[in-house]
Amino acid sequence: MASSSLHPHPSTLPFYPSISTPSNSSLLHINFRCRTLKPTCCLSIHQSSDSRTDTNLENNKTLRIVFAAGGTGGHICPAVAIADELKIINPTTQILFIGSQNGMESTSVPYAGYDFVSVPTTVPLFRPIFSPQNLLLPYRLIKSLIQCHSIIKNFNPHIVVGTGGYVSFPICLSAALQRIKLVIQEQNSVPGIANWVLSFFAHKVFVAFDSTIECFPRKDKCVACGNPVRLSLRTYVSKVVARLNFFPRLKKEDEANARVVLVLGGSLGANAVNIAMLNLYYQMLMEKHNLFIIWQTGVEAFNEMESLVRNHPRLLLTPFLHSMDLAYAAADLIVSRAGAMTCYEILATGKPSILIPSPNVAEGHQFKNASLMAKLADSRVITEDELDSITLETTIEEILGNEALMAEMSERALKAAKPGASADIAQHILSLVES
Repeated sequence: MASSSLHPHPSTLPFYPSISTPSNSSLLHINFRCRTLKPTCCLSIHQSSDSRTDTNLENNKTLRIVFAAGGTGGHICPAVAIADELKIINPTTQILFIGSQNGMESTSVPYAGYDFVSVPTTVPLFRPIFSPQNLLLPYRLIKSLIQCHSIIKNFNPHIVVGTGGYVSFPICLSAALQRIKLVIQEQNSVPGIANWVLSFFAHKVFVAFDSTIECFPRKDKCVACGNPVRLSLRTYVSKVVARLNFFPRLKKEDEANARVVLVLGGSLGANAVNIAMLNLYYQMLMEKHNLFIIWQTGVEAFNEMESLVRNHPRLLLTPFLHSMDLAYAAADLIVSRAGAMTCYEILATGKPSILIPSPNVAEGHQFKNASLMAKLADSRVITEDELDSITLETTIEEILGNEALMAEMSERALKAAKPGASADIAQHILSLVES
């Protein structure tokens, strides 16, 4: 299955993956519904600005907000969700996204209907911190700060919202140095270095979980709102309709007993997850006639997996999924990496889950996210060291074979979710601007 090319004005937008790289920025993986909320004017960062205007809303009727987000869908998705809420509350709001010219945000943000401008110089922090690659970090940071200063000064925002990614650090820091109000939103259960530092300058810090507040030095600034999720995931979708979208031949009499496993490995794929699935999928399909599998291999792994996987009427193999709202609605169980936004989408949709945290994510964020999910929603966690086809198959069967356990996991997930996160954060932002 070849990935479809992007068109100038698509009717739907793809799903942001948990992990992405700039070289594959066009391969997105979140489904945004077509929105009628378009910017009321075309903004230009090059317009002249002889003097700074008063940023009080009483003197400036049009609210102007900058979003600093980039790198992965886990940073971009919540920013777009908050922006959507702000446009719903105040349709005349002018919104500008700032990010990397090579990041996925350079493609995904304009397709979401928002103005975007890039910062030529980014400031990646390599691990370990004392790596020789970081010797030029001060130079890159100063250069990026100068570029960000010019962009922010010309747009003259009332407030800057940072949702993470290394590109967001100089943008947010530049805003703080210009004494512009700043808020940040942390998706992970434990903050990264950038947001921890920025919290000293921020007026508010929005976190996903109550426990995350303890990780910040200024707890009085923190507000536990949850993670903003896309609008489509907060809209009810019939399980029957969703399943027919992926399996059109599913008979009505078989639907009641059907069990659907959704396997997510990110847009580029998760090699360990794909290998484990490769060694178990066919036997499980042959033994369990009510089992259906939606398997997103990731773009880079798809051709290899397609050549190795046998066709089966109850298996959908795809490089990435455009309609994630339908995929979540169709699923009874999710097997996934443990990116922050994926975890929160699992909570928001109330799905039992098996999480396989990536060991390659900085500061062990995915393992910490998975551990918290186990506590909140009874998610099963399998580390890559423990992962093999037998362990994964046993865990899948344990959950799918126990209706009471599935109901309990679903109930706990929904209880832990905060579906109104986007609206809550938007209201806090507006209140802060008006204060």
